[in-house]
Amino acid sequence: MRGREPDAPRKDRGQLVLLAAAVLAIALVPVLLAYLQLGYHGDVTASADYESPGRSAERYLDRAVHEASTDVHGNYSWADRADAIERVRSRLDPRLTTLSTARVESGTATRTAYNQSAAQAWASANCPDGPNRQFGGCEARRGVVVQEREGETHVLAVALDVTITTERGTQRLTLLPTVPSE
Repeated sequence: MRGREPDAPRKDRGQLVLLAAAVLAIALVPVLLAYLQLGYHGDVTASADYESPGRSAERYLDRAVHEASTDVHGNYSWADRADAIERVRSRLDPRLTTLSTARVESGTATRTAYNQSAAQAWASANCPDGPNRQFGGCEARRGVVVQEREGETHVLAVALDVTITTERGTQRLTLLPTVPSE
């Protein structure tokens, strides 16, 4: 009988190890389910919600140009169009400064500059002239396109060169956010 007694604790120990493994496996099931539900995948470099810096800048500038030109319509005569352009630029400049510093901490630097030649090209292509045109003259000054409508100055677009530098490289864009007609 003495030969049998040492085997009994080994059998109990094996059952205890098997029971502990089963409990651990059951405890890990919720963790595995949570991992799968979160959709994490370590190989993915960007999520579907990621917006490129260029697209982000474009959306920001669309809003900024619209907001900078809202109080120009109806408040400046065509003769005062230089003042209207200055008003748009003075309201837009703080937004351009904000854009340049917005993502510096994450490694993205953005520079903007007004583009007179792109504004002129846009005005030539989008402001038809001739005897049957509905509105008055159209001009591009200092990167801002304005048109005379019923004796008043209306802002149509602003031409901006945008340079975005990230750790991946440099992206150069020429954007022409337009202002919707009222």
